[in-house]
Amino acid sequence: MGLFTAINIASSGMSAQRLRSDVIADNMANATTTRTNEGGPFRRTRVVLRPRVQQPYWRSPFLPQMMDNGPGKGVRVVSLEKDQSPLRMVYDPNHPDRLLDGPYKDYVEMPNVDVVTEMVDMLEAVRAYESNAQVVEGYKSMFQKALEIGGR
Repeated sequence: MGLFTAINIASSGMSAQRLRSDVIADNMANATTTRTNEGGPFRRTRVVLRPRVQQPYWRSPFLPQMMDNGPGKGVRVVSLEKDQSPLRMVYDPNHPDRLLDGPYKDYVEMPNVDVVTEMVDMLEAVRAYESNAQVVEGYKSMFQKALEIGGR
């Protein structure tokens, strides 16, 4: 592993969590949007993350067998997906986007965004971002100490 590998890994995590926070904020902002450009109510968006794994050029004999591919190289965003879970039906006969016929007459299709779930996801993203920032700070202080020792 190179000198800055841990910082690169942590920075990939910070970038991914920042995008997650932005998507969660967008979900919460549109929690009551009943009309979109695509037609119909807003649907919750989810961020799909996967590890960035590359074959290492050198394998340490001290790594456990379950880590055959090496320690990894961080995380990457694979896609942003719309949540296809059912929309909420809310009775509101005065709403301009209410259904006009069928069994749900005078109901409005509301977004499938649960504000409580979004808040929990936001807290998780913020904590993960902070954890990665602590890794970067730890490595910065370790490098600083190494420079102090080498300068003597």
